[in-house]
Amino acid sequence: MKPWTTFTEDDLRRLLNEWDPIGVADDVQDEYDCMIAPLFQRLLSGAGRTEVGEFLRHELEDHFGLDPLGLRPDTMAARVVDWWNSAGPAADVAGA
Repeated sequence: MKPWTTFTEDDLRRLLNEWDPIGVADDVQDEYDCMIAPLFQRLLSGAGRTEVGEFLRHELEDHFGLDPLGLRPDTMAARVVDWWNSAGPAADVAGA
C-alpha cells in the first residue's frame, strides 16, 4: 500500500482533473499539479472552504489567466475540504 501522502496526492489530482477548469485534463493529467502542494499546505494548516476558495480563485485568475466566475472555485473548494475532512489524511494524523 502506498503511503497516505502519495495516495491523497493522487486523489487530489483526480479531484482537480475532474474539475478541469481549463479543459485539458483528458490530454494532460498533471496540468493542475502546481496546485497540489499549496492545497495540502492549506489543508494541513486547517484551512476551510473560504481560504481554499480564495486560493483557487487566485490560481484561476493569476496563474491560468481565467475569469473564475463560471468556473465555481467556491464549489470546488467545498468539494476539496469535504474530501479532506472525510477521507483525507487529517483523520490519519488525528488518530496517530
